[in-house]
Amino acid sequence: MVTVDGAPAPLAYLQSLALANYGHFTTMRVENGGVRGLSLHLDRLRRDCRAVFGADLDPARVVAYVRQAVAGHEAGAVMVRVTVFDPHLDMLDLGAPADPHVMVTLRPAGTTAPPPLRVKLCAFGRDAPAVKHVGLFSQFRLRREAQLAGFDDALFVGPGECVSEGVTWNVGFVDAAGRVVWPEADVLDGVTLQLLRAAEAGSVTAPVPVGDLPRMRAAFATNASVGVRAIRAIDGLTFPDEDEAVVRLGELYGRVPCEAL
Repeated sequence: MVTVDGAPAPLAYLQSLALANYGHFTTMRVENGGVRGLSLHLDRLRRDCRAVFGADLDPARVVAYVRQAVAGHEAGAVMVRVTVFDPHLDMLDLGAPADPHVMVTLRPAGTTAPPPLRVKLCAFGRDAPAVKHVGLFSQFRLRREAQLAGFDDALFVGPGECVSEGVTWNVGFVDAAGRVVWPEADVLDGVTLQLLRAAEAGSVTAPVPVGDLPRMRAAFATNASVGVRAIRAIDGLTFPDEDEAVVRLGELYGRVPCEAL
């Protein structure tokens, strides 16, 4: 069921979101009634609501809607997407005062670790990269093109021929010395990335030019859905399916305590 402000979503609201496609969201994995980085997800929603709508968002209201939506799933894991939008905001009058509403949708969470990724480099930079907004056409178009070319996903390259992020995930690398390197670029600062950066004290953030990729020992993707996922190949460059530093990161993430809803 799709809910808006805790009630079944009216068809007109869904039509409004589909047609205007203006809003922002966060996606979290709910496990046994808790979420890793819940406070970071709520901070994102409040920050983005101010940026997108110029309005405040009560985090307690969001938590109440999520708690209601996941009732009956307390013993397992489920992916929850919280989308903030204004169904009454006309696409021709987007400067009108906004009244954001909260939509909650659920989908099954993966129960097994997904295989390592094979990704294709694509020149691209997201619009308003610091905001997790619903404008995903450009990213999904590149994901489709990468998959049609035989890859699993796309990895973006920005100014200075430096790697930035994936379609719906952050990317990290392990250098020859075993140090975790996060790309310094205009990216969405993912909740999983933030948790891992805090857990891995020796990690650094630095530009990662495409020309430096052959000198990296390993590569991996991170997001709330998969945690840490190895990257097997970037274009024609291959990496090991398993690297001790990447395995350690996955273990560190698994030990991050969940915050109760």
